[in-house]
Amino acid sequence: MPFTVRHLTVYRYAEPVGLGEHRMMLRPRESHDLRLLDARLDIHPRPTRLRWLHDVFDNSIAIATFDGATTELRFDSVVTLEHVAIMLPDYPLESYAHTYPFRYAADEVPNLARALAHHYPSEEVARWVRQFLAPSGTIETMRLLRTITQAIKDAFVYTRRSEQGIQSPQETLQRRRGSCRDFAVLMMEATRALGLAARFVSGYLFVPHVDAGSAVGGGATHAWMQVYLPGAGWVDCDPTNSTIGNRNLIRVAVAWDPRLVLPLWGTFIGSASSVLGMDVTVTVTEEDRTAAGADVCP
Repeated sequence: MPFTVRHLTVYRYAEPVGLGEHRMMLRPRESHDLRLLDARLDIHPRPTRLRWLHDVFDNSIAIATFDGATTELRFDSVVTLEHVAIMLPDYPLESYAHTYPFRYAADEVPNLARALAHHYPSEEVARWVRQFLAPSGTIETMRLLRTITQAIKDAFVYTRRSEQGIQSPQETLQRRRGSCRDFAVLMMEATRALGLAARFVSGYLFVPHVDAGSAVGGGATHAWMQVYLPGAGWVDCDPTNSTIGNRNLIRVAVAWDPRLVLPLWGTFIGSASSVLGMDVTVTVTEEDRTAAGADVCP
């Protein structure tokens, strides 16, 4: 399924400011289920140097450096890609991982150490997730994940938050509301409390018009999580919309911590009062149809 994603960010200043280094994570991660057909990145004013690298997670990062001063800084990323949806039945788990609890193979544990480590240690989160375990002590692994994603969708209120940062999972449990990134972090810490490896995903969500009423975060930057299951690998789980699988999810970057996958960050040289604001517009289109929404899912 072909998609075109346009991600436009504009910074505005009241007076000319100097520009420091800016880093962008806007190029989707190519894989067997996502093939990049075309990519264009226009930056104004034009940087004196633009270089690309892969970080420790193999995410693609563009780094721009500038000279001179400006009252406006514009980043316009347009990518066209082919996306193959992998639905839930296409996850053939290893026989020992069909039922939870299970243990990862000894040769996998060292590589999964950071994905198993708690970033927000909390007995409250551990108690919350244990309610989804079967009294018998065992439960189908995929059923457990579906139950957790559905519980977050049903029991918490989705809210857009323009301010930076992440709520701790404890805050999300107490407030019963949060953004897509808050829900992703809550589910990451919950699955880690069960001994399952998890990581954060930043990207985009395409929502066709016919489905626009049932999903949130469409046509915007979006956040979800992945859990590692033997035999299936990293499985996408979107607790904001209670979905498992990569349908309509366009991965850009992954990391153990959401602070490592910001779409765009940088510095400027000038007074704080010179900042007028920042405008972000994201559109995801398929076959000349515009996806629902055109804003950022914080």
